[in-house]
Formats: sequence, structure tokens, C-alpha cells
Amino acid sequence: MPSLRQSKAPVYEALLKYKSMRVVPFDVPGHKQGRGNPELTEFLGEKCLSVDVNSMKPLDNLGHPVSVIKEGEELAAEAFGAHHAFFMVNGTTSAVQAMVMSACKLGEKIIMPRNVHRSAINALIISGAIPVYVNPGVNKELGIPLGMSVADVRKAIKENPDAKAILVNNPTYYGICSDLKTITELAHEHSMLVLVDEAHGTHFYFGENMPISAMAAGADMAAVSMHKTGGSLTQSSFLLIGKRLNVGRVRHMINLTQTTSASYLLLSSLDISRRNLALNGQRIFDKALYLANYGRDEVNKLGGYYAFGKELNNGDSVYDFDCTKLSIHTRDIGLAGIEVYDILRDDYGIQIEFGDIGNILAIISVGDRALALERLVSALAEIKRRYQRDKAGMFDHEYINPVVVMGPQQAFYAQQRSLPIQESKGKVSGEFVMAYPPGIPILAPGEKITEDIIDYIAYSKAKGCFLTGTEDMDIENIKVVEE
Repeated sequence: MPSLRQSKAPVYEALLKYKSMRVVPFDVPGHKQGRGNPELTEFLGEKCLSVDVNSMKPLDNLGHPVSVIKEGEELAAEAFGAHHAFFMVNGTTSAVQAMVMSACKLGEKIIMPRNVHRSAINALIISGAIPVYVNPGVNKELGIPLGMSVADVRKAIKENPDAKAILVNNPTYYGICSDLKTITELAHEHSMLVLVDEAHGTHFYFGENMPISAMAAGADMAAVSMHKTGGSLTQSSFLLIGKRLNVGRVRHMINLTQTTSASYLLLSSLDISRRNLALNGQRIFDKALYLANYGRDEVNKLGGYYAFGKELNNGDSVYDFDCTKLSIHTRDIGLAGIEVYDILRDDYGIQIEFGDIGNILAIISVGDRALALERLVSALAEIKRRYQRDKAGMFDHEYINPVVVMGPQQAFYAQQRSLPIQESKGKVSGEFVMAYPPGIPILAPGEKITEDIIDYIAYSKAKGCFLTGTEDMDIENIKVVEE
């Protein structure tokens, strides 16, 4: 049972009180509670604009909270089973950056899987930390990266005893979970911190029969995208902290990159959503799990598609599976995931989370309904009937093991020149190439450009993946490090 305190939402309550006082604003923002921008007020609503306000004594200050935000953080920590929780309004990107910068200084090592989100590699560029990549296992039939095996983590620790931390994706975009508890215990035995990119794992803290959460596993820090599956506004997240960390130092690191003009719309959405999950989370995620399992069963009855789940579990690189993820393999109907993604949106008015070379992902969470799942399944059945073709000649892998030549920061700031991607084989990349979403780099600064990578980029473009990362907006040219 949640504590009675969890029925409180101090930031939200303070905003309601502020609104009732009918304060005359001579501060920012300049729209003055919406009166200065009637079009925006009509679009977003007077209620929204009236509480889009600046930090002030009654509303506290995110960079140095002493009252209502401080209380909101304490309630969030209690709800998530953490020692401390930070409200994050620059997205989980800033939470991941704060984790890495809190754990590692310039030149210090951090062990991590290569299939991390771009935000983690950006954190290396900012901090100057040196990655020790553990290549995840790969399911060759599905073409997806898995989790980190305990044996591979143990080997990385043995070869790099001076590493300061281990970063774990849990779950991955596809729902794959590593053996987080064992990895955490192993890291702590060697005096290393454990940082968890838990962007897609908010529901682990509140649902039943879920994979273990980062805090329950004893991790030191976890970046949680409350907006992804917890119901808060886009760009709002929590950074959770265990007892081994200095809370004040972590706040200093957060304040290096987080805005000094925190949005109270985002803050109050975190506050309200935390209260909702603390009070009703088990019921909410029981429903989400039921809907996802229903969708998985119905998709698998169609034939041709494969909506995968816990049957992938192998006790190691797939230690557990997040069954709220409706991950569907599409290659057996002769269509790339991105092709199915585009058809669903353009022909059926259905927007899913992402499509890659061989798979699509539908996120099932607090706001989903059975009717919507039925519509998705019906659309997939019709797409199979209308578009199915021979899968011969399709690209058969997703994850390519990188060849790391230099640290990301060194490569990013090195002297560079631009080359056509097709002519860049053997060079060292000075920038990223990635499909977004999910934002996991195909190529990152400091990595050798191989023929496999060039082919993968060309195939992704041909199939319609949205590629980003290079200065060249057409993704025809790439900056390489001068030799």
C-alpha cells in the first residue's frame, strides 16, 4: 500500500494556490499568463498558459529546491524506492548526461553496451570519459541487439579494473533486460558504480510481474523517462539516486546542463503523474500488460509476423523481457519494419513508436485501449494481405559491432574533413549517423567506417528510415577525422 503522503502533489498544489491569488505578473514569461499571445492561448488553453510561470519563492526553484519542489522530489524518491529523486525537465538525455558526469571525470573509463542511446555517447563527448564497449548479444533471426551477458561484463571488469562505472540499458527499446542484479553486485564488488538507462522502464516500479527495477536491483543511479510510460508531459523525467552517491554533487552536475528556467508545466506533470502511479500504478500497468499480451497473441495468430516476448529469455543476455513492449518482427512478410511503420501511419492513421530494418515497436502504456489494439491488429492483417512479398534480398542484420579507434571526445573535436559516405570506408568518423527513433547510433565519433556500415546506411535510406546526426542534412556526406 502506498503511504498516505503519496496522495499529495506539492508542486501542483502550489500552482493552484498561485493561480487563485490572481497575481499581477511583471516577470517572465512575456506572454503574461497568455494575454500577450491569444493564438497560443486559444491553442493550448487559458488554464495551461496561466500556470506557465517563472520560479518564485512560493513555487521554489528547481536548481536549488527548498520547499515544494524539494517535497515533490522526496515523494518521488519514496514512490520509486530511491534514496533521492531529481525532477528533470531537459528530458532523460540530461539525466543520462548527469549520471555519466557524476561517475566519471576526464579520461576515466566507463563500461557500457554499444547499443546505448545517443545521449550516453554525447555524455562521453562532454565529459571526456572513455568508453569500454561490451558488445551485446545479437538475435540473428530478429536482427536485434540483446542485453549484456554477465560473462562479458566480468571480462570487461577484469581487463579494466580502473573503470569507474558500468552503464546498463534496462530495458532496451525492444524490451530486452539484462541480469541487472548480478551485474550490479559484480560492479559493486569491484568498487564501480552502476548507472541504468531506464528510459523505458517507469512501469517496472509500479506494475506486478515486471522485470526488476534499477533501484530494487541496488543500482546507484537510474534515468527514468516518466513521459514515455508514466503519463507525464514529453521531456519530463526523473533521475533516481541510491545511497552510495553524494546528492549535492549530482545536483551540481545536473545544473551544468539543465535549464535555469524550468517549465512548471513539466514539473507539475511529473508531480501529478507520480501521485497517480503511486496510488493507481498497479491497476494501470495490469491493464497495460493485459492489452500488450492480447495484442501479441492476436498478431501471432496472423502468421508472417512474430510478436516476440518472454520465450526469448535465456537467463543471461535476455534475462527478462518487458511484456508491455509490443515488438513485432516483419521481415518474414517481405517488408522492412520502417515500411510497415510508414504504411500504418500513411494509410491507416496509426502512429507507432518506431520501425527499423526488421521490426516495429508499439508502446503500450497508461493511455491505451483495447479498441486501439484491435485497430492495429486489423491494419497489420490488411498490410500483410496487400503488401506481402518474397523476403529474398532483404538486409538480414541490425547491429554491427563497432571498431573503436579513438575516444568520442577526441574524435569529435579533432581536425575533420567532409567526404561522401560512399567514399569513407576505412576512415574514422567524426560525427554520428543514427536512425531516429530510436536514436541508437549506427556510427559514433571515433569509430571506423566499414563497408558493412556504409551498406547499412544506404539500405536504411532506401527503405525510408529517418537518419540524423551528420552536419549534412541529406546524410550524403560525413565528417571524418584527418589522418
